[in-house]
Amino acid sequence: MSVRILALVGSLRAGSHNRQLAEAAVKLAPEGAEVHLFEGLAEIPFYNEDLDIEGSVPAPAAKLREAAQASDGFLFFSPEYNGSVPAVLKNAIDWLSRPYGAGAFGGKPVAVIGTAFGQYGGVWAQDETRKSVGIAGGKVLDDVKLSIPGSLTRFAETHPADDAEVAADLAEVIARLHGHAGETSAA
Repeated sequence: MSVRILALVGSLRAGSHNRQLAEAAVKLAPEGAEVHLFEGLAEIPFYNEDLDIEGSVPAPAAKLREAAQASDGFLFFSPEYNGSVPAVLKNAIDWLSRPYGAGAFGGKPVAVIGTAFGQYGGVWAQDETRKSVGIAGGKVLDDVKLSIPGSLTRFAETHPADDAEVAADLAEVIARLHGHAGETSAA
């Protein structure tokens, strides 16, 4: 049985290092796992209960929910914007947390990683993302972390997939998430 992991990237920039990290995750997925990089977070309207009506949920939000429901686990890639979570990532969490009590996370395992220019690699944003996802119903893997500092210089001329240390660390994160997701989907 294949385990499906949904990857959500908190940066919309085409050349985003977090997006590159997510692309590397797709390539590094172990046998029996598929990492699916979700496209379309920019099109999802800000969460508003007036829009979240059964049968008329905006198509981009419905697409996200469908992808999440079809997934066995989640891998979030969060840069750090002003010391916190990017709005687009928080918005995705908000849409996936609803309807209340029956959100798409449903106790599925979630890992949060990322890279940022600062010396700590975006840990504040990643911690805030873990907090929000946990409250929204995800089973946050607090011991599965990867924060890569100095993204602008580290990845100036090297894609994360071609950085041996990053690729090894990322492969370990995916393997651990895969293991937890496999346990959850078999239960």
